[in-house]
This record gives sequence, structure tokens and C-alpha cells, in this order.
Amino acid sequence: MDMGKNSNGRNMETTNHIQTTKSSESNIALSSIDMITVVATIETSDNNENDNGKLPDIVAEANLVNDEQNDETYLSIAIQVFIPFLVAGFGMVCAGLVLDHIQHWPVFEEISELVILIPALLGLKGNLEMTLASRLSTQANLGHMDTTQQKISIILGNLTLIQSQAIVVGFLGALVAIIMGGIKSSEVELDHAYILCASSLITVSIASLVLGLITAGVIVFSRHCNINPDNVATPIAASLGDITSLGLLSYVSTLLYESIGQQDWLAPLIIALYILAIPLWVWIAKRNPLTREVLFHGWTPVVGAMLISSIGGLILDFMVSRFEGIAVFQPVINGVGGNLVAVQSSRIATALHKEAELGVLSSTNSDDGDDIKKIFISPMTAFCGSGSHARTTRVLMSMVIPSHLIFIYTIDYIKDGDTSLSSVFILVYLLAAIMQVATLLYLAYILIHWMWKKKIDPDNSAIPYLTSVGDLLGITLLAVAFQFLYLVSDHDVHVE
Repeated sequence: MDMGKNSNGRNMETTNHIQTTKSSESNIALSSIDMITVVATIETSDNNENDNGKLPDIVAEANLVNDEQNDETYLSIAIQVFIPFLVAGFGMVCAGLVLDHIQHWPVFEEISELVILIPALLGLKGNLEMTLASRLSTQANLGHMDTTQQKISIILGNLTLIQSQAIVVGFLGALVAIIMGGIKSSEVELDHAYILCASSLITVSIASLVLGLITAGVIVFSRHCNINPDNVATPIAASLGDITSLGLLSYVSTLLYESIGQQDWLAPLIIALYILAIPLWVWIAKRNPLTREVLFHGWTPVVGAMLISSIGGLILDFMVSRFEGIAVFQPVINGVGGNLVAVQSSRIATALHKEAELGVLSSTNSDDGDDIKKIFISPMTAFCGSGSHARTTRVLMSMVIPSHLIFIYTIDYIKDGDTSLSSVFILVYLLAAIMQVATLLYLAYILIHWMWKKKIDPDNSAIPYLTSVGDLLGITLLAVAFQFLYLVSDHDVHVE
């Protein structure tokens, strides 16, 4: 009888239904807890501390009375998102003014492929930094960046990863721009091709390093201040990204352009050094178990996004030659859409990581029919539903009109009224911006849940596709808006 009691006691001790006032037994970091009942199912093994160096997600069904996302209100989400988003917006305004200025530089007039490269380059920078922000935000929210050792390991591994990705995709982006430019002009000049590749490689490498460090710092600081990093990391990552990339591209390409005929060896040497450095960055990233999976399976999204953005660059190159005033608005409309959808994507991905394991859309058993209904929701449910994601969607949509009004009037003020904003222009521009953001937010919900069901981590794959589609959609809608304004004889669009 005693042995039976002991056996029953041991069985009871191994059950996973836990009532506790502390989080030490469940490995979940909770703050400000008085009395919490956690009903969790946690899979453990003898080597869970050394599971090939990976940090497993917590797979649990939990009722947490102090869950951060459930406690978030409209106001708290709006405040946390809008302030960094506004800062990022002014960075995009500066980028638009820089693009409007540098389009008349000799190097951009002589090497038209640089204009084709700009959307792909800015999109690549955004994709790498936003996916980095999304990955780190998820790890931070799951409690995987609470110790100094965890922070150093995760941050350094991701910085080496984005260096290898930036160099490879930056080089491919330059090649695509050269091919598209060659198709357009029916010729390719070797000196111009060298300048394009070298400028692209230097720009993406330096920008990725600087912005990666800033992104990691913002996420660590956000956790320290009890701010959800999903709300602030991606806009901050983009705040200096566009202007940094444009500034680097313009000055590096100008210096290399001026070296033609005097130091013809410089651009090929830069290209060779960066290509030789690729194996080193890949080797370092491969040795880190936290980035090994992304290194092998994270190329398709960034390469696909680069190709999509390059199509947008071809449209921009054509429209810049027709409408002079379009260049200043391109980084703004694309940046606003990209930042808002990146915030939503990061929040949805984090929520899925918290709710269930990869490939399962709900912690409760459901069939494929129920999963399809969860993925392909109606626009009414996406925008007007009662769920947390619909609530965030409404908050983000409410920011579109006021933010764009602030940004375009800032552009008009800095340019001393040169843009000549008319009521018709503002109406058409805002309509294009609303259509872009609404499409992206709806697409984000479907794409992320579909990826999760297919066991594709959306932290690594969703944002590149969404931001590149946003770039293409933004440039296309902006071109349609300017063409419409021209047809209705609104000559303030600066037709050349």
C-alpha cells in the first residue's frame, strides 16, 4: 500500500497542471504577480539546456491575468507605435528630400541604373533590419534575452547573418539593375556596372552593421523599460535606414564615378574583397546555432523581395523621367506602408509563438477546415473584428491620414512651397496611401498565418515579402495618382 501511495505521489508530481505564485517552475518570466494560475503543458527532456544550442519556444496553454498583449489598450498601442513611427516618418521625409536632390547629380544622370537600384536597396535594408527586429522582439518577449550571455549570443549571431545576406543580395540587386538598365538602353558599360556593384556592396554592408546595432539596442532598452519591442523596434530600425542608405549610395557612387580614368582598379577591387568576405561571414553565422537555420533557409524571402522591389525600381525610373515631383514622395509612401505592416507582422508572429508550436494555429485541437477559416478571414473580420489583431489593425489604419498629412506638409515647408500641394493632389495621394496600407495589413494576416501553418517561421520570411509588395504597390499607386492628376490638368505634378 505504501509503495502504491508513493507511486501515485510520483505520478501526481509529474502532471503538468500547476498552481503557483511564482514562475520559477514554468520557466516563464512574469512581473508584478500576486496570485496567478497557470495551466501549462511543457515538454521537457534531459538535455533541454543544451538542445543543440537552440532556444526553444515555450509551448503552452496559459491563462495569464497579467498578459501584456491582452492588457494593451487602443491608447497604449497608439502611443507606443505612433511616437517611434513619427520619428521614422521624418527620417523618410529626409530620405525623400535627399532622393529629390541627388536625382540631378551627374552620376545618377549618367548611370540611370542607380535609380532602378534604389527601391531594391532600400527594400533590402528594410527587409534585413525589420526581420532582425521581428526575430529579436520575439526572442525578447519569450524571455530568451534576459541574461547578458543570451543577449550577446543572439545579437552577434544575427549581425553576422545579416552581413552575409546583405552582401549576397546587394550584389544580386546590382546585377538585376544592370540587366534591367541594359534592356532599357540596349547597352551595358563595364565601368558603370563596376560602379553599381561596388556602390551597392559598400552601402548595404555599412548600413546593415550600423542599423543592426541600433535595432538590437532599441529592443534591449525597450525590454528594460517594459515596452513591447514589437511596437517600437521596426519603426526605429527604419528611422535612419533610408537616409543612411541613400546618403551612402550617393556619395560612394560619386567617388567611384570620379575615379573613372584615374583609378579604374578601385571598384573591381572592392567587389573582389566583398565576395571573398562572404565565406567568412557564412562560416561565423553557421557556427552560431541561433542563426544556422535562417542562414540555410532564409534566402528565398530576401531574394524574392529584392526581385519584386526591382520591378518597382523600373517603374520609378520611368516615372522620374516623366514626373519630376514623384521622387520626393516615393520613400514616404513606401516607408509608411512598410513600417505599419512590419509592426503588425511582428505582433502577429509573436502572438503565434506564444500560443502554439510552429505548424499549429491554435492550442486546441482543430481540423484543416477550421484552420482555413482562421487563415482566410474576410476583410470585415480583419478590420472590424473583436480580436486583438483587428484592434491593432484599426489603430494602425487611424495613423495613415494624419501621418501622411504631417509628412507631405513638412516636405512642402522644407521645399519652400515648391511642391505646390493642391486639394486634389492631397485627396488622391491620401487615397493611394489608404489603399496601400489597407491591402498590406489584410495581406499580412493571411500570409503570416499561412506561413505558420506551413511551418515557416514568419519572423524570418513574412516581412521581406510584405515590404517589397508594399514598395511595388506604393510606387504603382503613386504613379497612377500622378498620371491621374496630369490627365485632369493638375499641372502641379511637375511634368517634364
